[in-house]
Amino acid sequence: MHHQVIHIHAEAPPKPALGAPCNGCGVCCLVEPCPVGMLISRRRKGACDVLFWSDEASAYRCGLLVQPDRFMAGRWMSWGPLRRLWLRWARRVIAAGRGCDADFVQDEP
Repeated sequence: MHHQVIHIHAEAPPKPALGAPCNGCGVCCLVEPCPVGMLISRRRKGACDVLFWSDEASAYRCGLLVQPDRFMAGRWMSWGPLRRLWLRWARRVIAAGRGCDADFVQDEP
Protein backbone atom coordinates (compact mmCIF):
# COMPACT_ATOMS: atom_id res chain seq x y z
CA MET A 1 0.00 0.00 0.00
CA HIS A 2 1.36 3.43 -0.98
CA HIS A 3 1.07 6.36 1.43
CA GLN A 4 1.36 9.98 0.40
CA VAL A 5 1.08 13.02 2.63
CA ILE A 6 -0.75 16.02 1.20
CA HIS A 7 -1.39 19.35 2.87
CA ILE A 8 -5.03 20.39 2.67
CA HIS A 9 -6.43 23.81 3.58
CA ALA A 10 -8.00 23.67 7.06
CA GLU A 11 -11.36 24.91 5.72
CA ALA A 12 -11.51 22.50 2.78
CA PRO A 13 -14.63 20.34 2.64
CA PRO A 14 -14.15 16.60 3.20
CA LYS A 15 -13.55 14.41 0.15
CA PRO A 16 -16.89 13.24 -1.27
CA ALA A 17 -17.63 9.61 -1.95
CA LEU A 18 -16.52 8.18 -5.28
CA GLY A 19 -19.00 9.32 -7.96
CA ALA A 20 -20.57 12.02 -5.77
CA PRO A 21 -20.56 15.61 -7.08
CA CYS A 22 -17.27 17.49 -6.74
CA ASN A 23 -17.24 19.81 -3.74
CA GLY A 24 -13.84 21.46 -4.25
CA CYS A 25 -12.02 19.43 -1.59
CA GLY A 26 -8.90 19.47 -3.79
CA VAL A 27 -7.68 16.04 -2.74
CA CYS A 28 -7.44 14.65 -6.28
CA CYS A 29 -5.41 17.61 -7.58
CA LEU A 30 -3.20 17.72 -4.49
CA VAL A 31 -2.23 14.08 -5.07
CA GLU A 32 -1.45 14.45 -8.78
CA PRO A 33 -2.29 16.70 -11.72
CA CYS A 34 -4.92 15.67 -14.24
CA PRO A 35 -3.76 15.25 -17.86
CA VAL A 36 -4.21 18.98 -18.58
CA GLY A 37 -2.52 19.92 -15.31
CA MET A 38 0.42 17.69 -16.27
CA LEU A 39 0.95 19.82 -19.37
CA ILE A 40 0.92 23.03 -17.34
CA SER A 41 2.73 21.75 -14.23
CA ARG A 42 5.21 19.68 -16.24
CA ARG A 43 4.98 16.91 -13.65
CA ARG A 44 3.10 13.68 -13.12
CA LYS A 45 3.17 13.46 -9.32
CA GLY A 46 2.46 15.89 -6.51
CA ALA A 47 0.14 18.86 -6.34
CA CYS A 48 -0.99 20.50 -9.55
CA ASP A 49 0.48 23.98 -10.08
CA VAL A 50 -2.83 25.44 -11.23
CA LEU A 51 -4.87 24.36 -8.20
CA PHE A 52 -5.62 27.27 -5.90
CA TRP A 53 -7.63 27.93 -2.77
CA SER A 54 -10.61 30.26 -3.17
CA ASP A 55 -11.46 32.14 0.02
CA GLU A 56 -14.68 33.28 -1.64
CA ALA A 57 -15.85 29.73 -2.33
CA SER A 58 -14.12 28.12 0.68
CA ALA A 59 -12.96 25.44 -1.72
CA TYR A 60 -10.19 24.57 -4.15
CA ARG A 61 -10.59 25.63 -7.77
CA CYS A 62 -8.88 24.75 -11.03
CA GLY A 63 -7.10 27.81 -12.36
CA LEU A 64 -7.33 26.46 -15.90
CA LEU A 65 -11.09 26.73 -15.73
CA VAL A 66 -11.69 29.83 -13.62
CA GLN A 67 -8.57 31.90 -14.42
CA PRO A 68 -7.40 30.63 -17.84
CA ASP A 69 -5.64 33.90 -18.73
CA ARG A 70 -3.41 33.57 -15.68
CA PHE A 71 -2.20 30.10 -16.63
CA MET A 72 -2.45 30.11 -20.41
CA ALA A 73 -0.95 33.48 -21.23
CA GLY A 74 -0.60 34.45 -24.84
CA ARG A 75 -2.42 36.26 -27.59
CA TRP A 76 -4.27 33.15 -28.70
CA MET A 77 -6.26 33.08 -25.44
CA SER A 78 -7.77 36.47 -26.24
CA TRP A 79 -9.28 35.15 -29.47
CA GLY A 80 -12.86 34.23 -28.55
CA PRO A 81 -13.44 31.05 -30.59
CA LEU A 82 -10.11 29.49 -29.62
CA ARG A 83 -10.62 30.44 -25.99
CA ARG A 84 -14.04 28.76 -25.96
CA LEU A 85 -12.58 25.61 -27.58
CA TRP A 86 -9.75 25.52 -25.03
CA LEU A 87 -12.14 25.81 -22.09
CA ARG A 88 -14.49 23.18 -23.51
CA TRP A 89 -11.57 20.81 -24.13
CA ALA A 90 -10.10 21.42 -20.66
CA ARG A 91 -13.46 20.77 -18.94
CA ARG A 92 -13.83 17.52 -20.87
CA VAL A 93 -10.32 16.24 -20.10
CA ILE A 94 -10.54 17.29 -16.46
CA ALA A 95 -14.02 15.71 -16.31
CA ALA A 96 -15.38 18.81 -14.58
CA GLY A 97 -18.86 18.22 -13.23
CA ARG A 98 -18.68 14.43 -13.69
CA GLY A 99 -18.35 13.55 -10.03
CA CYS A 100 -15.49 12.52 -7.77
CA ASP A 101 -13.08 10.14 -9.46
CA ALA A 102 -10.45 10.09 -6.69
CA ASP A 103 -10.45 6.36 -5.96
CA PHE A 104 -8.33 6.28 -2.82
CA VAL A 105 -8.74 6.42 0.94
CA GLN A 106 -8.03 9.62 2.80
CA ASP A 107 -6.80 9.14 6.36
CA GLU A 108 -7.65 11.77 8.91
CA PRO A 109 -4.75 13.38 10.80
